[in-house]
Amino acid sequence: MRWLGHIFVFVVALLVGLPFLWMAYAAFIPPDLIFSGNIFGKFGLSLANFAVLAKDGFWEGFWGRLVFSFLVTGFTTLLQLSTGFLAAYSIREGAKLLPFFLVMLAIPVELLLVPLYGVLQGLHLLDTVWALILPFAASPYIVYLLYQGMRGVPEELLEAARLDGAGHRVLLTQILFPLLRSQLIAAGVLAFAAHWNLVLYPRIVTGEANLKTVQTWITDLQRQNPADWGPLSAAALAATLPLVILYLVYERRIVETFEEGLKG
Repeated sequence: MRWLGHIFVFVVALLVGLPFLWMAYAAFIPPDLIFSGNIFGKFGLSLANFAVLAKDGFWEGFWGRLVFSFLVTGFTTLLQLSTGFLAAYSIREGAKLLPFFLVMLAIPVELLLVPLYGVLQGLHLLDTVWALILPFAASPYIVYLLYQGMRGVPEELLEAARLDGAGHRVLLTQILFPLLRSQLIAAGVLAFAAHWNLVLYPRIVTGEANLKTVQTWITDLQRQNPADWGPLSAAALAATLPLVILYLVYERRIVETFEEGLKG
């Protein structure tokens, strides 16, 4: 019966990967084949769809939006890891903040859009890059993930360091940081992916063209050319590749982190 299990896993993997395979194929379809109605009968590869993405100029076009999203998401991820690391340490040291973060995990993000918009408007941060960064400077999920990792660090190790005169700075930078490297990497990848894929929020808080993220740029392209699969697929493929590369590079770290969490 084992072969039935292998077949089932193969079918599920095929169904999951089929949209990505289609996107990768459609990204390289020559423009003349897209509207010919014979995209499978005649095979062809072309980079013309990627060239279309830069028709509005580098910074205003797709590639500039990709660089902008990478910079904003990368900076936001570093902020989340920094605040999450410090918050997780404070909870481990006795701060009664864990229930607050658990409640925040249970609140749908969509419910916070209206009050958050009002706060940003009051602070005159709408249509600025800070509107994309500051509301995500801390993540309750990242705090909880890092706190779970810190719980696995033996208390005897930290106590021995304290007896040797180590303060909070030494405990954080020289003991906990090296021991939680896998958890920090996994948290960073998840934080990067979550912020990278935002669509509704950046569209609401940033109306300026030079503040568009790559995801909002793609949705605009889809509205303008809903049937033009080539450029849409090329844009989606290029926007997905950074996440795919991150997951492939740090796959082992991510799996180790969640395996340890399940064991705990």
